[in-house]
This record gives sequence, structure tokens and C-alpha cells, in this order.
Amino acid sequence: MASPALSRPRPTTRPARAPRQDAEPRAAAPRAPERVTGRYRYDRTSQAWWWSPEMFTMHGLPASSPPPATDEYLRYQHAEDRARILEAIAQACADGRAFALETRILRADGRQRSVVLVGEPQLGPTGEVAAVEGMCVDITDSRPAGTADRTRALEAEVEQMRAAMASRAAIEQAKGILMLLTGCGDQVAFDLLAHISSHTHRKVRDVAEVITQSAAGSMRLPADVRAIIRDACPPTQPLR
Repeated sequence: MASPALSRPRPTTRPARAPRQDAEPRAAAPRAPERVTGRYRYDRTSQAWWWSPEMFTMHGLPASSPPPATDEYLRYQHAEDRARILEAIAQACADGRAFALETRILRADGRQRSVVLVGEPQLGPTGEVAAVEGMCVDITDSRPAGTADRTRALEAEVEQMRAAMASRAAIEQAKGILMLLTGCGDQVAFDLLAHISSHTHRKVRDVAEVITQSAAGSMRLPADVRAIIRDACPPTQPLR
């Protein structure tokens, strides 16, 4: 008796279809706009400004231009914002008050940009405000108007920037104190901070803070930090 013929199995999947030659490529997801962030420094004694190249770009000025004086800088701000900016800088110089303002820039070409202006006072060796340093962040293309979530995100970013500026301020002040104590230069003072950080297993920012607090008389230096600084200081310079 003949055995029944075996049926050929049906394919479980369909064969892949060749792509159409005239198919349009899928559009890439739009990239988030990049923010321009400029840095600045205002010297309280000389009343002179320093600008990073990004500050000139933000204001529509050639990078080869000298930084504007205060009255010239205010001309590039919206008329309704000038008094707030001037008051914030004056308060920072007078009592060391940091600030973060949302303002509007009027570029040299007439276009308006929305920015966040952050300022942190920089103390000199005597404890008085010597300068105001900060950053200016262009938020025109990255914050849709009236979006609450975006507002909260921006506020969080401002706080992060202020924390970073405060950390840098402490480091710069500690460098000034070490330069005064040891008679060294700027780079050597930073190298000494890094050396203390490495040998005491503390962050550079934390080392800077204990040095500035000790110089202000609010605390004594930890023993391990004190020992390293004593080795670097001339014997005529007292340590707390």
C-alpha cells in the first residue's frame, strides 16, 4: 500500500519586500537648539569689564571690539530692564548679594534676545567685594512662552549655574588667600589647592571653603589642611 504524500509546509512568514526606490527617507527628529552662554567679569575698582567671545556674539558685536563700559553695556539692554541690571550689580558690589535675572538684549543689529543674567560677587583677600563674575545665557529659542514645565526647568538650571559660580568664587578667594600667605602666583596657588585636595581626600571646592572660612575667623583649619599649608607658608605668616 502506497504511503500518503507529505504536504509541503507553508511559509510562516512573508518574504521581505524590497524597499521602494522612490520612498522618501524618514525625517530626522529635530535637534534641540543650542544655547549661547557668555561669561563676563566686572572689576569694582577699575569699573572695567571683561567679556568672553560668546558675549560679543550674543550682542551682535565683532569679537575684536573692546568690552563696553557700563553705560554702553546698558544701551544694549531693553529700556525696562536697565534699572534692574544696574541695581543688581550695585547690590552685588555693596553687600555681596548674588543675582539671577531674566532680561532682554537689544543686539547691535536691532534684534531682541531673551537671556538669563547670573552674577556672583568675588571677594578679595580683605573680604570686600573686588569684582562680579557671571554668565549670560541666551534662552530665546529654547523656552516656549507660557510653559510652566519649561519655566521650572529654567529655574533649576539657574540654580545649578549659581552653585557652579559660587564654587568658583570660593576657589578664587582661597587662591587669593594662599597667594597672600605664601607670596606665590595664581597658578602655584591653584596647584597648592589641588595638592591639598589630593592628600586630604577632599574636593577642591571643600578645601577652598575651609580656607576662606578660616581666614574670615568662623572656623579653624582642619589639622591635615593646616599641616600642608604650614609647610608651604613662610614662618612669619600665622595660621589660625
